[in-house]
Amino acid sequence: MRLSTEEKIELGLKDLGTVNHAFGDKDSDEPPQLTVDIGETHTEALGETVDKRADLVYSLNDRPPWYLCILLGFQHYILAFGGIIAVPLILAEPLCIKDNNIAKSQLISTIFFVSGLCTLLQTTVGIRLPILQGGTFSFITPTLAILALPKWQCPAPKESVMLSVQLQNSTSPQQMENSDEVWMSRMREIQGAILVSSLLQIVLGFSGLVGLVLKYIGPLAIAPTITLIGLSLFIEAGKKSGGHWGIAALTVCLILLFSQYLSKVDVPMIAYKDKKWKVFQYPLFKLFSALFGMCGAWLVCFLLTIFDVFPSKSDEYGFSARTDISLDAVANSPWIHVPYPGAGVSALSTQDDDDMCFKGEFKKFSGKIIKGKVTVQGQWGMPTVSVSSVLGMMAGVLASTMESIGDYYACARLSGAPPPPTHAINRGIAVEGIGCILAALWGTGNGTTSYSQNIAALGITKVGSRLVLQTTGILMIVLGIFGKFGAVFITIPDPVIGGMFLVMFGMIAAVGISNLQYVDLNSSRNLLILGFSTFSGLVLPTWFHSNPGIIDTGIKELDQVIVVLFTTHMFIGGFFGFILDNTIPGTDKERGIKSWRDKVQQEGRNFCDQSCYDIPFCNGVLKRFRCFQYLPFLPSYKTTQQGAS
Repeated sequence: MRLSTEEKIELGLKDLGTVNHAFGDKDSDEPPQLTVDIGETHTEALGETVDKRADLVYSLNDRPPWYLCILLGFQHYILAFGGIIAVPLILAEPLCIKDNNIAKSQLISTIFFVSGLCTLLQTTVGIRLPILQGGTFSFITPTLAILALPKWQCPAPKESVMLSVQLQNSTSPQQMENSDEVWMSRMREIQGAILVSSLLQIVLGFSGLVGLVLKYIGPLAIAPTITLIGLSLFIEAGKKSGGHWGIAALTVCLILLFSQYLSKVDVPMIAYKDKKWKVFQYPLFKLFSALFGMCGAWLVCFLLTIFDVFPSKSDEYGFSARTDISLDAVANSPWIHVPYPGAGVSALSTQDDDDMCFKGEFKKFSGKIIKGKVTVQGQWGMPTVSVSSVLGMMAGVLASTMESIGDYYACARLSGAPPPPTHAINRGIAVEGIGCILAALWGTGNGTTSYSQNIAALGITKVGSRLVLQTTGILMIVLGIFGKFGAVFITIPDPVIGGMFLVMFGMIAAVGISNLQYVDLNSSRNLLILGFSTFSGLVLPTWFHSNPGIIDTGIKELDQVIVVLFTTHMFIGGFFGFILDNTIPGTDKERGIKSWRDKVQQEGRNFCDQSCYDIPFCNGVLKRFRCFQYLPFLPSYKTTQQGAS
């Protein structure tokens, strides 16, 4: 679940509830105990800051025992599971791998592997808060717009090989035999778009422009942008759910049951400690609602498949709800599959064949051997870059940046850290851009961003340790290497996925609307901006899709740029919202900017120690040389700020 930027910041300034210590005190031998009462939320007074920090079982710099790190780390992995796995499943059809289960399992393994790498990078040298990085829905909308271009339409089954050869301007017999080239050429286009557009995020972070850009971005620009991410994906949710609406409805009901109706029900669990069996309470349904809902519907589909209730013919309604359709993906996937980026790799042997195989690898890759070395062009080949794709993907980059900044403030409060200083925010955004580049190099078909649901879990468990999220990153890397593990999720029936999409995409749309909580909705100015930007974001892309080829400027590249931009819902809504909000006269209070900004500044006055944001092992060097004081992404930058104040 993605929270609005203002909501995340306000979340960092509020108590999530009365929560007894999870897993006991740090020096206590008592068994884990966790009870939640979300209904007793209240706005904290400034004098309660110290008490709030003391209420944490483990704060940011604390190091829980290794077994708790693994347990809590796996919990964060499960919480992010639904959002991460949804990305490759959504992209499967537009990438032309709807029936290629092996390719889908490789994408799933890759995105989990890269998410783990980016989580370690962000928690170690980035913002250094306990934030999990995973696939972002902000990149999906421009990706679908790019793949909707006539050039990337999926060919008919008999024409797929020949079309892929034409796209690559090659007549090599080896390429004609490689049917994977059909979807790999599309993946390379997405890789190139993410690779180049993510440079914008790096520039915004390392140059310190993030703070300047945020001054001009208010809720009336954010609301239509985020809302249209959810609204534009309703077709994908409908396609999946339409395979069997009964199973999709069952999935939705189970998720609602666990996340809402049973959210306050604590499940008695047994722990063995000090040679005794002890019972403790745990909010199992609240923490694992999405997982339980999906697995429950998955189990029902499995039983109905075993008893042959679902039809066995592919052209009959309900066939897609069977769980035995994609079993070949599990059987044919390798046990170990190590995703690799597009970079030069030393060859293990010197042979003249164009195909080589690494020791321990179970699949071949294309490369050229030169003087004992092989130049590997990534899992799917060398990324391709086009202006239209890059500009379209930049809309997703900006939306992801705005969301992550709000996550930083909420995460800092819930982990017992002071509000992040400017240098930490700049560095966090820059490292997130680096993470998106890593995702592009590895070929996930997506970027990475911070996950709000994992930040909310910090407030429930009262464990804000950085080490726990670093453990999560390691778990994601390890599990991403096991090919069979990723292939298992291919057997999830489409209607179950569709039901999960109905809840997830609806929540994204609602989160966008929640940005308006600080805006004066009695103002005709605000209503005009909101209505026009949102409605235009629905109308223009629909019209362009209905009239393909209507744009003809005589310049092919310019035509593609216009089509991609004007078929990206979130770009249209965010563009009009941004322009109108900054040109039509209105006060900061009316626009909804003043209130949450004042709260952040007021909270920041209660903290003075910001050492938790320092880069490890670098403090001595950074303080020794004066030149580092002028770099806005380094901890030494605060010296310059203090001197100027």
